[in-house]
Amino acid sequence: MTDAAPSLEMLGTGGKRAIARALSTLDRPTLREADAALLDAAFESQKGRVLGLTGPPGVGKSTLLQALIGAIRAKDQTLAVIAVDPSSHATGGALLGDRTRLSLDPEDGGLFVRSLAARDRLGGLSHHAIASTILLRALFDMVLVETVGIGQSEADIRLVADQSILCVQPGSGDALQFMKAGIMEWPDLICVTKSDMGRPARRAVADVEGALGLASHANTPPTVLAVSAKTGEGMDALVAHALALPVHRRADQAQLIVNDAIRHRFGTDGVERLTEAEVKVNLNKPFHCIFATNRALSRSR
Repeated sequence: MTDAAPSLEMLGTGGKRAIARALSTLDRPTLREADAALLDAAFESQKGRVLGLTGPPGVGKSTLLQALIGAIRAKDQTLAVIAVDPSSHATGGALLGDRTRLSLDPEDGGLFVRSLAARDRLGGLSHHAIASTILLRALFDMVLVETVGIGQSEADIRLVADQSILCVQPGSGDALQFMKAGIMEWPDLICVTKSDMGRPARRAVADVEGALGLASHANTPPTVLAVSAKTGEGMDALVAHALALPVHRRADQAQLIVNDAIRHRFGTDGVERLTEAEVKVNLNKPFHCIFATNRALSRSR
């Protein structure tokens, strides 16, 4: 089999089928050098923004995702969606729960949707999902990543998202989880879903705002927004927020992605064996750094 990979230009003109094939080739146990080159080219691109959507199961992420798809496409923005589903214990593949709930137009050339399995990642994103997001953001104006939704440990979204949304459901007690250390450190926006529920939704907003007031923040605390995909309340504000995302984390993302990939394959010892100089030199090409380090550490075992 040839070690060639398509260029970004080829993928940009090849349509959904070409993109789907490219994403499939990225789903390998180890990264090929050709794929690393493609991903580094994609990483350099500033074309698209990535919005992460996460929260506990049943909070209404899929319903909110459906509304966001329609609203963003109505703005004439091209859009890719990665729906990370729980993994099948039998096959390791995605159970496709989220994608089957979405109503999509197969003839819409500006919309691409891919379901991916969470695999064994408690943080919500597999390495295939991370690589897929990097590639898609170079091809589309916006990428929405909906993670599997397991709660407090689900912070992998920071590896790829320019900004992240945490969804909270009224009346579920989710707001109390904000008292726990760590959970308020990464969302940029907190959406209280199902705001058409009225009083429980208003109480949830107050609980979240109160919890945020007790926490210390290195930067500006997250905005709290009540939304209803059913009535449309808050959707205009949410879409405006999504389309105004600043791209400000990508230098940090490079090092996070490298360290995460090496740690996942070789453990903490692998990360410690990386010299700081090597990582800094290769931060402009993080996937080549992963490829080269995988090869070097595998030989030294």
